[in-house]
Amino acid sequence: MAACAVLTGATATFAQNAQWTPPQNVLQLQANGTVEVQQDLLSMTLSTTRDAPDAATVQTQLKTALDAALTEARKNAQPGQLDVRTGNFSLSPRYTREGKINGWQGTAEMILEGRDFPRITQTAGRITTLNVGNVGFGLSREQRAKVEGEAQTLAIDNFKQKAAELARGFGFAGYTLREVAVNASQSNPIRPRMMAMEAKAMSSADSAVPVEAGKTSVVVDVSGSVQLK
Repeated sequence: MAACAVLTGATATFAQNAQWTPPQNVLQLQANGTVEVQQDLLSMTLSTTRDAPDAATVQTQLKTALDAALTEARKNAQPGQLDVRTGNFSLSPRYTREGKINGWQGTAEMILEGRDFPRITQTAGRITTLNVGNVGFGLSREQRAKVEGEAQTLAIDNFKQKAAELARGFGFAGYTLREVAVNASQSNPIRPRMMAMEAKAMSSADSAVPVEAGKTSVVVDVSGSVQLK
């Protein structure tokens, strides 16, 4: 828990408007709640590159590889558990030193994402036309909402406790809430151990790509002001 406070005093200097009276006995403070949670969302990007003298050949090769991968991946697709979608599909020319086109190269991607890690990694292991290019972890919408709710409860409790302690410290019996703002954020996740690229090269067609998720922290900040009573 982190907290800071500023107390507005009973006297003030009227710089511009002599009729304006500053707030009296107003305390500004901030508190937070932090919940560490295991990441439950896996995203795997599979890709391939092709190179040929003409763009049509590259495009055909990429389409063939991507169609085969999609066909295999869709066999195990299940909403929320394993969602399948295409990623980047690009073609670009290669140039000689003289600036002339001497060939074409292209890249195609497919993304596997969901909460069922075994289903995703086994599916990736069975795909032979694309290679694992990137593995990432995060929080599903359901997990994020749940954890943010827990962190928010902690932050509010910490805010109220700090406000009560400071009110007593300044000689007041209590406080009333004036205004408050609540903000949620996610800290940088602990980097998981990922061996996907090397493992895919050595694995058989039916073996799962080994991955291991890490943890991340969801932080909710509560800031505002209270009127001391």
